[in-house]
Amino acid sequence: MENILNNAAVILILLFLIITFLQSGIDKIIDWKGNLGWLQGHFKDTPLKSMVPVLLAIILLTEVISGVLCFVGLYQIITIGESTIALYGAILSCIALLMLLFGQRIAKDYDGARTIAIYFIPAIFLVYLLQG
Repeated sequence: MENILNNAAVILILLFLIITFLQSGIDKIIDWKGNLGWLQGHFKDTPLKSMVPVLLAIILLTEVISGVLCFVGLYQIITIGESTIALYGAILSCIALLMLLFGQRIAKDYDGARTIAIYFIPAIFLVYLLQG
């Protein structure tokens, strides 16, 4: 219980990232065709148009690995007070969000980019908390 109370902010942000990335990854797996079709339309007028399937696979793997690392890190923080895996998950989450931000900016979807920036704030704050 002491680990939970002493790491409440870290635990809450980890839960946020776990929900965000595992849900997103699962959605991409379950509805690959739908996501691929939408993204091909989204990037049709960009230099990324021919790379959409590969980029979708890369972001899928990055999101799922981020979510799993955050989950394992959460478990370790609660049980043994160790936070290294959580830090790896937080860093990879930031990288995933930066990849998504890059795509939104290339597609000139500035509202989408703004939304990703909102997700980036707690993710980068978690990196800060875990480095300390």
